[in-house]
Amino acid sequence: MKKSIFTIALLACSLVQAADAPWQAIGRAATPAEIKAWDIDVRADFQGLPKGRGSVAQGEQIWENRCAGCHGSFGESNEVFTPIVGGTTEADIKRGHVAALANGSVPQRTTLMKVAHLSTLWDYINRAMPWDAPKSLTPDEVYAVTAHILNLGGIVPSDFVLSNDNIADVQQRLPNRNGLVRQPGLWDVKGKPDVLNTACMTNCQTEVKQTSSLPDFARNAHGNLAEQNRLVGGVRGTDTTRPPRAALAPAATVAAVAAAPAAPAKAAGGGEVQQLLGKNGCLACHGVTSKIIGPALRDVAAKYQGRADRASYLQTKIRSGGAGAWGTMPMPPQSQLKEADLQAIVQWLANGAQ
Repeated sequence: MKKSIFTIALLACSLVQAADAPWQAIGRAATPAEIKAWDIDVRADFQGLPKGRGSVAQGEQIWENRCAGCHGSFGESNEVFTPIVGGTTEADIKRGHVAALANGSVPQRTTLMKVAHLSTLWDYINRAMPWDAPKSLTPDEVYAVTAHILNLGGIVPSDFVLSNDNIADVQQRLPNRNGLVRQPGLWDVKGKPDVLNTACMTNCQTEVKQTSSLPDFARNAHGNLAEQNRLVGGVRGTDTTRPPRAALAPAATVAAVAAAPAAPAKAAGGGEVQQLLGKNGCLACHGVTSKIIGPALRDVAAKYQGRADRASYLQTKIRSGGAGAWGTMPMPPQSQLKEADLQAIVQWLANGAQ
């Protein structure tokens, strides 16, 4: 009897505590739409892959319009972007191991030489490509572009249609599908570690600081990192709209650079052209006063100041892209530019980019 009374009292106390828990009033359950927005990953077994289909022929058209400017018509790329296709053979496709990775016969490793899961290739294209407009491709277009890449590598025939129904079968023809290697020291505590140096494992007097940096050409390629991090926690994104801090510069110099205001470039009519350039990805390849991948924008403006038709010429070059005017690096077509943004940028360039 005493035990039953004690049990009932304990249960009642637990119910009161649960009802009065202070965290019960914090937050709310995520809606199905919110969960769907976060649930975007595609697993190696293709769970999470959306339904869709795309042919090699369709992928070739998309590739020429959206991808070839950076990656080449045949996936050979250029001096900035590494090649996607090449280095694999029919024998590699049959056995699932790329011989060139072992014997070093190919000087530059390509994407099809390294990738072991087709889901990785599909997912990356879906999330990050094209460079100037990531996530703008539909699932069917991603299937088509993936099919075109696979055809360039001799993995599927030219009349092939890739879909969520047959992608697992195509996985079995990926040249490096069996190429993943798990070093025992990293996956099994009984294995041999891959770090053998013991010089600084005991009685170390040197303070080690871990840092990271971005190359200049990629610094603001996908927008200001400082605006893409949560406002809580210890991680902060660097302000990629400003020059990087020099790691070895005197402290006073670093402080001066950090405190310097970022002056936007003004367009004719008072518009802030630098905001438009950043929003549309132009500053990923062009500095206003310095060359990055492409020429400095003020150099572009100066080159065409003598042309009476410079505004219409620049508009065509920006919208359609091209190569050869400033070296071998191609200019991808900027079809995503809104007409108002294009006109503002063109007018600013025609007026000298001041």
